[in-house]
Amino acid sequence: MTTHDSRPGSTGGADTPGPLHGGPDDDYTPEQLATISREDLDRLGARYDGVEILHVEPGPEPGSALEKRAVRQVGLMFGLAGLCAFGFVVVYAGAGWFLPDWQWELGSSSFSVLYTPLLGLLMGLAFTLVGVGLVLYTKKLLPHETAVQDKHDGSHFDRVTTGATLVGGLHNSGLARRKLITGTLAFMGGGLGLMLVAPLGGLIKDPNEGDPLGTTEWAEGVRLVRDDGTPVRPGDQEPGSLETVFPAVPEGNRLTDAATMLIRLRPSQQEAAVPRNGQEDFGYGDYVAYSKICTHAGCPVSLYEQETSRILCPCHQSQFDVTQGAKPIFGPATRSLPQLPITVDDEGFFVARGDYIEAVGPTYWNRERI
Repeated sequence: MTTHDSRPGSTGGADTPGPLHGGPDDDYTPEQLATISREDLDRLGARYDGVEILHVEPGPEPGSALEKRAVRQVGLMFGLAGLCAFGFVVVYAGAGWFLPDWQWELGSSSFSVLYTPLLGLLMGLAFTLVGVGLVLYTKKLLPHETAVQDKHDGSHFDRVTTGATLVGGLHNSGLARRKLITGTLAFMGGGLGLMLVAPLGGLIKDPNEGDPLGTTEWAEGVRLVRDDGTPVRPGDQEPGSLETVFPAVPEGNRLTDAATMLIRLRPSQQEAAVPRNGQEDFGYGDYVAYSKICTHAGCPVSLYEQETSRILCPCHQSQFDVTQGAKPIFGPATRSLPQLPITVDDEGFFVARGDYIEAVGPTYWNRERI
């Protein structure tokens, strides 16, 4: 049997052809392993693991024109990926920083049209460029070898030699001397990290600041106007009729949460009317105003049957009685339609006395603000 020197400082025969004898933990103590160089540990572990190198193709020569060109290509990909990632952050969060009054609007021809496509484009480009950069780095800068390996049981020896192999892989990658790539990697990593974290900003900032779900554009003194912007006076409607009105503000007829039904009750309806507690003075004469948004699923309610005093939601057939404070009397809706307090201004036009005192729309948004 051939024996090998296992004294501290030796390679234990790792550089000698032929099979190794015994088990690794029987041949080497932790103290002996600690004295062996990383390169020798790498080779020693490979031999014990039954690794057979079939083919080795070294990477480009350090400092060669081929290496410099490959480094520039990889650095360019990583740098562009970082720029796209930071661009995502600027578009996502920068709209609030540089355009404090900007908000996304459905159907707008302004920045709103480009907002979501830009986010998707920049994120997609960032990850694509990361992938291209990694592929170029692997194909053009790393040495390539083909090897087969037998599975080996874990031991202290295996952990030490595997660590040496991993460190050797980092050394062979050349990252330590390729400053352009390490710099662009850091830049790209910072951009990608911010890009992935930026959407969480919506969880940090309270989305309910200012109670956006519980308020509309209605406010004290805001006129009730028709879809064409004309104001409404008492007497413009026939008894028993309904008209949809909006707040007299810019784009008022496009504010779906502020759409309101102005109803003129018939004398018999007015006599039978039972307003909700605390809302006895919300109407004006024989006029009442209720939200047009169904409290079940948010559909627009607009079918009014004056003979029965019922307002019907066409989506799921919820029905509300205007003589009982728009209380639901049929269908899945369980909450009354919010009532808008109204009066008239000095010129005799209908105005709101304030906003709705409860959130409009589906019941799950309901939050009392009294």
